[in-house]
Amino acid sequence: MPRMLDVSDAVRAEIGDEEADRLLAGENAPGSYDCTSCRTPGDSEQERTSTVLFIGDETAVLAFAHATCLPSQVVQVTEEQLQGAVRSISGDSAAGGEAHNTVPEQAVLGVTSGLVLIAGELHPALVVEPTTPIVRPGTSGIGDDFLPLLIEQGYMPVTELSAVPPVLHGWSVLLAVGQLHAVLQPGTNGGQPVAWWQAHQPLQVTDSWRAAANKHQQVLLFAAPVGSIGRQPREDLLRGALDKAAANGKLVAAALPLAGI
Repeated sequence: MPRMLDVSDAVRAEIGDEEADRLLAGENAPGSYDCTSCRTPGDSEQERTSTVLFIGDETAVLAFAHATCLPSQVVQVTEEQLQGAVRSISGDSAAGGEAHNTVPEQAVLGVTSGLVLIAGELHPALVVEPTTPIVRPGTSGIGDDFLPLLIEQGYMPVTELSAVPPVLHGWSVLLAVGQLHAVLQPGTNGGQPVAWWQAHQPLQVTDSWRAAANKHQQVLLFAAPVGSIGRQPREDLLRGALDKAAANGKLVAAALPLAGI
């Protein structure tokens, strides 16, 4: 039986017409699969399925997703991220509350989602912390310019989490089908927004986080230098780490509007 596959023009251009036709005919496509987006089972004989091609520096991996989760697309990733995607697709690593990608400085940003209580109300938050110090592009040294670079972009230093930070216009958080895809920053010369951080696979968020994002129509982004927050398994521990970073002058924040939901 022909599979209910979607193969976008971009994917077809990468894999070639012959391979694309074989997929559409059901020769090379699996009947059942784990969706690369939501990680739940899918069946390409029973429901519309998207082909998602991850392309690294040297290799490429074809994955499958529910069409309701992701459109068929080509995703450019680094070789390191591709290996992570392969582990995730094959089930060797659990999808959780963390995602990683590289920024132009070649540092890796760790992104954690959680709810933060401010003035008696829960707000959806993203906490960003690099894995290594970030120096200013075009310079070399042993310093860490992560927070100064963000302050220059409009982020505000936070000494305590007592009030919601101001909205940073031009930046936004991209949520699609209830999943986190990217943090967008203004494009150069007033052009289209570009990804400041992008998940190589959409990041699952909790129902309560998504509900809070729907309510406020914005997400609070907190950023701290490497070693300030760490990987915290619970929201109460994450809040404690945020409070400590703020007290030490190592936290900046902004409220970012939603780009989609």
